[in-house]
Amino acid sequence: MVDLNSGWNLSFAGCGFLGIYHIGVASCLQEKAPYLIEGATKLYGASAGALTASVLASQASLARCCEDVIEVAKEARKRNLGPLHPNFNLVKVLKSGLNRDLPSDAHALASGRLCVSLTRVSDGQNVLVSEFDSKEELVQALICSSFIPIYCGLIPPSFRGVRYVDGGMSNNLPQSELKNTITISPFSGESDICPRDNSTSFHELRFTNTSIQMNLGNMYRLSRALFPPETKVMADMCQNGYKDALRFLEENNLLMLDCPTSGPAMPESPPATCCSTHTETTQDWVQRRLRLLRKQHWWLDEQIVLPTPIKKVFCEACQDKSGLYAKVSKMLPVCGVDPRGASGYAMAVWGSSEPGLRKCLSAPPLPTECEKPMQRDHLPALSSLDLPGNYWEYTKSTSSSSQKHSHIVPSSPQQVCFFVGSQEDLKSPEPQ
Repeated sequence: MVDLNSGWNLSFAGCGFLGIYHIGVASCLQEKAPYLIEGATKLYGASAGALTASVLASQASLARCCEDVIEVAKEARKRNLGPLHPNFNLVKVLKSGLNRDLPSDAHALASGRLCVSLTRVSDGQNVLVSEFDSKEELVQALICSSFIPIYCGLIPPSFRGVRYVDGGMSNNLPQSELKNTITISPFSGESDICPRDNSTSFHELRFTNTSIQMNLGNMYRLSRALFPPETKVMADMCQNGYKDALRFLEENNLLMLDCPTSGPAMPESPPATCCSTHTETTQDWVQRRLRLLRKQHWWLDEQIVLPTPIKKVFCEACQDKSGLYAKVSKMLPVCGVDPRGASGYAMAVWGSSEPGLRKCLSAPPLPTECEKPMQRDHLPALSSLDLPGNYWEYTKSTSSSSQKHSHIVPSSPQQVCFFVGSQEDLKSPEPQ
């Protein structure tokens, strides 16, 4: 049980690209227990942990920070050597992102609360910096705390005339020995908020004050700290941070549940998702599902439990495919549509109509005695890209002999096909 009667601190461990885990933790604390951030005496951090602590101390946007982490990871993954490629300058990317995301008075908000862990190059001693005279000084301190020799470059950056490197090399989890410090680490171990792996290993590695259990899960995390995974894996890491923080709050009875109200509670509205923000009709639901299936990010719509702004960031990141293969594939027509699923979608919105849209028929018009049979080889091609802009209905034949068959649904799903075009295209050719 954490004792918060005499004040408390938050300490974020250095972890490279696993800093996306810290964003999940911070979003949970902001949503479920904001007093833990607002009332914290100190916010400690090293390397990537210092970046998250600076965002919380300066009251910057976590969603923008999450977006920057994803963009940096994408830029690194584009190259053959990843972050080690000569054309990839991590220091430059971090500096531009911090200058863009941190507010102009970030140094004033962070001074006295934010403590950045640095490692002095001359003697290897750890230095905690908590006072900043300008925003440029704050950004430079964060750059020094995140600089890994050789990985980020050969010449270490300087802060106030002294050269420093990654603070995690001398103290990766500042002030973790204090009882009132809530420690946060993406590696399973003895930190207050950390993953819990199903491992029977009792071996533990102590890396500059950070507890790391010796298991396969942590070995994978260590590899991903320097070489970022794909966006879906990062979304899973962010969600794990959110869940681990929520578990910590529940176990220590720190959830903010009792809030004064002015009257009876209003019924809660359903939680907003990344792809639906209003009440959907049946047709809207069909079109949304088709779009999600086409864009291959439907799993985010139902499985990821995160605050809506961060969830939207991951949705947009999953939709963005800027590679050469993706650009070429977008120019090609979509050839495959499951006829059984299309039949169900057509029946769900049967009878709806909107003027000015092309009409899609769920079954070909039945030929009459005076009409020539329609050849299947000349049916127009259907792409799933066209479905959201159309609606479905059954054809109405003017022939008396075909009226009794006009609303008959094909018994076999293999017989179902779609016709795309204007109504004039569906008229039978006149006999010559």
